[in-house]
Amino acid sequence: MASTILAGPVLRRCRPDRLVFWLASREPLSFRLLLPEREPVLLDAGQQHQLQVGERCFIQLLDVALEQPLPEDTLLPYDLQWRQDGEREWQGMANWGQELCYPGETLPSLVIRSRLDDMLHGSCRKPHHGAADGLVAADGWLQGRRQRPEQRPALLMLSGDQIYADDVAGPMLTAIHQLIDELGLYPERLEGALVADSAELFASPLNYYRRHELLPSTEANLPLQKRFFEGARKPIFTTSSAANHLITLSEMLAMYLLVWSAEPWRGLPSARPGLDGELAARYQRERERLEAFVAGLPAVRRLLAHLPTMMIFDDHDVTDDWNLTAAWEETAYGHPFSRRIIGNALVGYLLCQGWGNAPDAFKGEPMQRLRDWSERPGGECQDRLIDCLLRFDGWQYSLDTSPKLLVLDTRTRRWRAESNFNRPSGLMDWEALTELQGELLHHDAVVVVSPTPVFGVKLIEVIQKIFTWFGKPLLVDAENWMAHQGTANVILNIFRHTRTPANYVILSGDVHYSFMYDIRLRYQKGDPHLWQITSSGIKNEFPHRLLDVLDRLNRWLYAPRSPLNWFTRRRRLEITPHPPLGASRGERLLNRAGIGHVRFNEQGEPVLVQQITADGVVDFIEQRPRELAADAPSRSGC
Repeated sequence: MASTILAGPVLRRCRPDRLVFWLASREPLSFRLLLPEREPVLLDAGQQHQLQVGERCFIQLLDVALEQPLPEDTLLPYDLQWRQDGEREWQGMANWGQELCYPGETLPSLVIRSRLDDMLHGSCRKPHHGAADGLVAADGWLQGRRQRPEQRPALLMLSGDQIYADDVAGPMLTAIHQLIDELGLYPERLEGALVADSAELFASPLNYYRRHELLPSTEANLPLQKRFFEGARKPIFTTSSAANHLITLSEMLAMYLLVWSAEPWRGLPSARPGLDGELAARYQRERERLEAFVAGLPAVRRLLAHLPTMMIFDDHDVTDDWNLTAAWEETAYGHPFSRRIIGNALVGYLLCQGWGNAPDAFKGEPMQRLRDWSERPGGECQDRLIDCLLRFDGWQYSLDTSPKLLVLDTRTRRWRAESNFNRPSGLMDWEALTELQGELLHHDAVVVVSPTPVFGVKLIEVIQKIFTWFGKPLLVDAENWMAHQGTANVILNIFRHTRTPANYVILSGDVHYSFMYDIRLRYQKGDPHLWQITSSGIKNEFPHRLLDVLDRLNRWLYAPRSPLNWFTRRRRLEITPHPPLGASRGERLLNRAGIGHVRFNEQGEPVLVQQITADGVVDFIEQRPRELAADAPSRSGC
């Protein structure tokens, strides 16, 4: 029998006076929350926000305000119960949620940490990649410390590419379409496409591995596929991946359900599309990898039910190279079909990620447009919703923790290169950076989440700059903080400002390898002190041989005494790499899928940095007294 709850609950914001959960159900439901030694909290219309997204699918955001605050640093089992409309009996998690419980326990639990002293973070989870799933590894890691509240992370931060809308395996696309049929997810018309609507798209012989052929041409007679998906053709780093790009909103929503829960997979037929030759062989290879991914989903669902989880988008949540240049934006938003694809991905992100990050940010027009679309799906309501989200500038958010957590939107508020629309845009514009500086004032320490590293591998950034000079930034994902002079200067000036924090920890992903830098200003004693900690990917890795070569060349070309360091925008910074402990031949970059783990001291400085993988834990720094934390390996201008 199919479960009523399709996915979740995913624990989102978590404060003593407020708990936020996200989940998806097959039917409209009522909920109540049971907590230790308290009367059940029956959720009213102000606390339960239910949106119908298909004939048999409802997205639920439960935003529970508590009159009596919950204790901090305490293990709190919880029972999220539901009942169908008109019924009297409540269904407790002992009946429907056993998959969410660790062995020997009957309920999931949460801990509200009094300080942000410990957190997990990572990005880039591609279901059909051959690497093991880092969220499964995180679940196993958490299982060993779940009964010790002081050892639980304050939160799990997913810093981008939670889904790959632009890189979808054939078997995943099959499951997406089967789930759309099962749940009756809403159809839609497709203006400007070679197919009239979603039904014609799904029935097209080009539906599998040939979707790029469905994309139209621009007025300049340049195929939109070449411009819109040009970033998918990167002969230096990756191969083409856009052939199964998600298009409709129903596909986006089905993808989210299938990457966060095993329940939607159960009962799906095993039929496959008619494919021949290499495509049939490719489909089978992807199917074998997806089977391993699906086998780990119960552990992933359990992890997300136990840890407060925050999220932010990067490009693959929408499409590769999203908003990389002003020319890209002009092309993509100037055609109704590509505009719809991007808009559908943003709607999916809002419903399944953004809403739980900051529920209050979407009150007003975004929620009204969502409800209008839910009641009258498709047509003008969907266009108005997309128009609203493309104008929306509140995707970034912060948590009033200690230290404060700032999560940056580096995708929609770009600093465009007005002199040359083909050059990379800055990751944040002047106004967004000014707002960031205001958020930093009067704090001794902050944790900043930037999906793309602020301080990356210098050689790779130089390669990106060379391709930019030749007018090909899309070929190498030439999007880094130093690629745009205005953005680079402002962000570095913010770090140097005397009224901003003494300690910055920057958490990033995106690049498909992990590393740690310790950063100080040259010729200036004391503050500020910065750390760049990157964990990527959760289920993705960089081509191993290529990364070994780039890592080695970077160490040679940008050694501590290399004159090349003086030609970088970071020449006033003293950057100390922390190689992964036990690395051979001096490697600084770790190319192993997993999840990052950081522990902070009272001053907000990182004292433990790890990558938790399926094969064990890799340390970047050992936990040690504060007076020894400044001791480090050789310095360079990385």
